[in-house]
Amino acid sequence: MSALFTPFKLKGVTLRNRIAVPPMCQYSAIDGVTTEWHQVHYPSIARGGAGLVIVEATGVSPEGRITPGCAGLWNDRQAEGMARIAASIKAAGAVPGIQIGHAGRKASANRPWEGDDHIPEEDPRAWQTLAPSAIAFGGGLPRVPKAMTLDDIARVKADFAAAACRARDAGFEWLELHFAHGYLAQSFFSAYSNQRDDQYGGSFDNRSRFLLETLAAVREVWPEHLSLTARFGVIEYDGKDEETVAESIELVRRMRQGGLDLLNVSINFVIPGGKVPWGTQAFLAPIAERVSREARLPVAAAWCIDDPHTAERVVAGKQLDLVMIGRAHLADPHYPYEIALALGNDKPALALPTPYAYWLSRYMGPGKASAQ
Repeated sequence: MSALFTPFKLKGVTLRNRIAVPPMCQYSAIDGVTTEWHQVHYPSIARGGAGLVIVEATGVSPEGRITPGCAGLWNDRQAEGMARIAASIKAAGAVPGIQIGHAGRKASANRPWEGDDHIPEEDPRAWQTLAPSAIAFGGGLPRVPKAMTLDDIARVKADFAAAACRARDAGFEWLELHFAHGYLAQSFFSAYSNQRDDQYGGSFDNRSRFLLETLAAVREVWPEHLSLTARFGVIEYDGKDEETVAESIELVRRMRQGGLDLLNVSINFVIPGGKVPWGTQAFLAPIAERVSREARLPVAAAWCIDDPHTAERVVAGKQLDLVMIGRAHLADPHYPYEIALALGNDKPALALPTPYAYWLSRYMGPGKASAQ
């Protein structure tokens, strides 16, 4: 059996294989409440054979959403919809996960196909953005955010904990904290966006404080037997890569000591214009391997892992414990089945849903599909 199709156990949670569907925003929620779109989208992907399906970036508060169409988990109505999604993912054989986060200064944006830029301040859909310092991201996100007060910081940490409680009660078994991509937590850690002169800015310890305290607040309420993970940018691709990676690894060590179970290694995206090596297959895998080795933590990664043989190589080579494969699952929800076939399995290590297997085997010949 290929490495991709071996089970993966993290705390009391076991994935049927090493293929995970990362959070992919659908921008289709209404007031943070998921819709019929989500109720169909997530179980259809889960039926395709992935071991883990992580629900899209979900705001811990109204101002924490990226766009007005983003999902939320700050009230019980939102939690009811999420509970149905978690149950449907689990019924399809995958582990249900969810990512919670706060978009910080990148919030109050139009949906990507509507501009992917800040909503004009005079637009009634817009809201005040928050950040560690009053520094705009730039580019299409020019709005200067409000520098957070200590009360703001305390409230957002409490919002993360409250959202984690709702995720727990909704039946999710895998929680990912969104500490990446230039959103609020990442912007606290980066000296580009954090120029505070109090206990949350300046030194490494101070810039780490918000992330570690937020993790601690969530760790207190998240069940010990379930998986607590984070997506965190460890590199900016700004010409200071070694310094940034080394500093990030030290923070990851502290997050492990604080109860983190796995790191989804990603990119900072704190400043526009980074020289990311797009097009290079699995370009984050060697960096993730280093993070895992030096911080002694299991790792996952996404970005340009869209070839079955590449996915198999990075897992078999122990660079990644899990591969995060997103867009290929949108094009083909049964992509894990296609991976199995591409890797030369006569009897793929996972099965199609029985009705699909029946019709494929009937019209494509014996051995082309196997029923559950």
